Amino acid sequence: MAGTNNEVDSPSAAVPAGARVAEELRERIMEGHLPPGTQLRDTALSSEFAVARHTLRGALRQLEQEGLVVYPMHKGAVVKTLSEEDVHEIYRVRRALELGAVENSSMASAAALERMEAAVYAAEDAVVQKAWNEVGTASLRFHQALVSLFGSHSIDEFFRRILAQLRLAFAVMEDEARWQTPWIPRDREICDLIRGGRRDAAVALTRQYLDDSERGVLDTVRANEMGRRRPTRRRRSVTAQER
Repeated sequence: MAGTNNEVDSPSAAVPAGARVAEELRERIMEGHLPPGTQLRDTALSSEFAVARHTLRGALRQLEQEGLVVYPMHKGAVVKTLSEEDVHEIYRVRRALELGAVENSSMASAAALERMEAAVYAAEDAVVQKAWNEVGTASLRFHQALVSLFGSHSIDEFFRRILAQLRLAFAVMEDEARWQTPWIPRDREICDLIRGGRRDAAVALTRQYLDDSERGVLDTVRANEMGRRRPTRRRRSVTAQER
């Protein structure tokens, strides 16, 4: 019952309630259901998840540490709007892990390679359906599968948090279809190069992919920041002599 000291998710009693809530909210961010600026009201969420408010607040603080939530003055918890420096940091991590995973892909298991290809198929299907939000999610899952070629649970868990941040960057795109569509053929090409053992070519393509992606995200983030900082012009009053 909500408010007890032993709150857990009943289908998986080993998972503490706070961790369960943080995971669910992180997944909603990853799937594009909680865009930047969304207010996370602890009363409503604690009721939805059937947890005490202090448990919900602990989950939100966890997401704050992961760079997904902020606490503006007098507003409570809000899904974060990324800054230019946030974007740079995301892509530093992406280059280290994604390029490293491709370089070491000869050691990947057959199951990991199949999961990577399945993620590409999911993205391609979403394009056909013109389900652009799902295209974005599927593409992120492809990159998660790419990093999973390392075969490290710890790296996978860390990178999932990075991809949730990246989804917040995608959320600022005005035309999601125009932004998402060109990346899927490139995901396919990277996948095919890896599966064909052409790692050098896959590394080069992945590096170019990340460079192009970072530039596109930065352009939009900078434009949005400029728009927020630009003061609203006040109309000058007209004097009697000017009438």
